[in-house]
Amino acid sequence: MSDLYARHKAVLPDWLALYYKDPLEITHGEGRHVWGDDGRKYLDFFGGILTTMTAHALPEVTKAVTEQAGRILHSSTLYLNRPMVELAERIAQLSGIPDARVFFTTSGTEANDTALLLATTYRRSNQILAMRNSYHGRSFSAVGITGNRGWSPTSLSPLQTLYVHGGVRTRGPFARLSDADFIAACVADLKDLLGHTRSPAALIAEPIQGVGGFTSPPDGLYAAFREVLDEHGILWIADEVQTGWGRTGDNFWGWQAHGRSGPPDILTFAKGIGNGMSIGGVVARADIMNCLDANSISTFGGTQITMAAGLANLSYLLEHDLQGNARRVGGLLIERLRAVAAQLPVVREVRGRGLMIGIELVRPGTDEAHPDAAAAVLEAARAEGLLIGKGGGHNTSVLRIAPPLTLTVAEAEEGAAILERALGSVH
Repeated sequence: MSDLYARHKAVLPDWLALYYKDPLEITHGEGRHVWGDDGRKYLDFFGGILTTMTAHALPEVTKAVTEQAGRILHSSTLYLNRPMVELAERIAQLSGIPDARVFFTTSGTEANDTALLLATTYRRSNQILAMRNSYHGRSFSAVGITGNRGWSPTSLSPLQTLYVHGGVRTRGPFARLSDADFIAACVADLKDLLGHTRSPAALIAEPIQGVGGFTSPPDGLYAAFREVLDEHGILWIADEVQTGWGRTGDNFWGWQAHGRSGPPDILTFAKGIGNGMSIGGVVARADIMNCLDANSISTFGGTQITMAAGLANLSYLLEHDLQGNARRVGGLLIERLRAVAAQLPVVREVRGRGLMIGIELVRPGTDEAHPDAAAAVLEAARAEGLLIGKGGGHNTSVLRIAPPLTLTVAEAEEGAAILERALGSVH
């Protein structure tokens, strides 16, 4: 055990999990690579849990942060804040929500917490619809709506949560249906559920479930849900903490794959926009955002140094068409991995879109999750210089691949080759 690991265990919570039998300290990074305390260079296919969105040590972001640090780091929301206003203007325009207002937080958890406050206040209801296999953060209210047992340490909650079918396409009671019949069955389930309860405040849903193992419904499910929700006045909250900013390649926001019935009422974001700086936020229609009748501020949400990073990062993303790169390079990577998986009985499915890819592992010849295999592949990939993530619903048996959106074709091929060998080493 390293000295730092021993110190970590002595002073930090037992439930603060670390990857790898021999945990890794990352000392610095550049582009799509990081270096560890072991002196090795690694290709980063997880980006700080989808947070290093553009690149490590991106010069444009580093310059913006350095220049802002030389002026002022922080003043709180009690004073006018030019970088915050400028970033809010850009996000409001990009969100697709009419007459949008933006509130900045420090994390996706806090963003979802705020969205729940807004929805329950606006609708005068503490009932929330959420998706099975979902994850929305680690605050008390966010845990209360999380549909993933592995990330839900308590059943206590200020909210009454009702779970809906549809977030996982290839498991569950509707898995064998066609896409159209799957959507129809999930809509029928939602209608039936609403017939047995008081009217909920909102449905919160990740367009692609992140911690749940990059699972998603067929395109159009949430548009079909939205038609039902609108009949009851129920709001739709799109949790874009992991799917936002073009990562899926096909769309800038995940909700746009379900956009037939219009944009969500509330959108939450975080992770990638800060490229490692702590930025989260909520976008909502003005009547929803302004429904609170008590004072509120955010001490650190929207602070100048994080806003400067967000502005520089967003500008780089748009100017270099990183959404297009995610679509092109991610498409090649998914097809390469599917070709590998076709030869390996341990792989049940390769899924995802853009640079948000999941590889689900099972015990060969069964549909049973195989967390030991996932842990073994994680270790084997690291041994060859590749860092990946893992997740999954009933058991942690999905490899999560989400590199920075500047990933090159050569780097994608390098990572795929390492994954092929790592997966092949599992028996």
